[in-house]
Amino acid sequence: MKKIIADMHCHTLATSHAYSTILENVKSAKDNDIKLIAITEHGPAMSDSPHKAYFFKLNVLPRVIDDVVVLKGIEANILDYEGNVDIPIEFINELEWVIASMHDCVLASGTKDDHTKAWLGVCKNKYIDVIGHSGAELFKFDYEKVIQEFKIYNKIVEINASSSTVREGSKINCREIAKLCKKYEVPVVINSDAHFAPCIGKVDSATHMLSEIDFPEKLILNNDFEKLRKEIKRIRKKDILGDCKIQD
Repeated sequence: MKKIIADMHCHTLATSHAYSTILENVKSAKDNDIKLIAITEHGPAMSDSPHKAYFFKLNVLPRVIDDVVVLKGIEANILDYEGNVDIPIEFINELEWVIASMHDCVLASGTKDDHTKAWLGVCKNKYIDVIGHSGAELFKFDYEKVIQEFKIYNKIVEINASSSTVREGSKINCREIAKLCKKYEVPVVINSDAHFAPCIGKVDSATHMLSEIDFPEKLILNNDFEKLRKEIKRIRKKDILGDCKIQD
């Protein structure tokens, strides 16, 4: 399986349970031959997330830092079983990459039907690009039903390399989700969800699992820069990365 060239989910010490700066993340990305990173701090509903002003000022970041392309993003919190998220509408123009995730410090675990309903609500939010670490046993949902909706609503599913170690039950569940993404041809991104710079691009557990199920390379967006650029353009109707060049 081809190595990823972009890590689309990472945090900095702007979220106080992460431990590195943007520049440290960029350096680690470059050292690990990662050409692009997305800075995706937790949304404001999480208690230690950045102040709202942080997201308004993301435009101070240059597009490329030390030869690494930087996308300005957020990991939004799903707030309820209707699928509402904590992205104030005034953030939208500042954000280039939006992940939506369930976190038990924001949303209490409910029933399988509750979680299914929440993801179906998220599907309809046109501002959300990526379904974040959805394999947690705590938030199990009707995978067959919902993943078909991810396809219909042009959502990308994250295969999160951290889930197998930090989210109970995720190893088995992520495998099942990946199999259904293969079945319904839902594109995925393989991410580290790094909270510490040396973890950027470290996704072996996820790529190994995808290899075991013979997951199609064509559905993995972040192993090829041009494929990733075209998919972002397709779902966002805007060529965010059109002027970017990456160095081999």
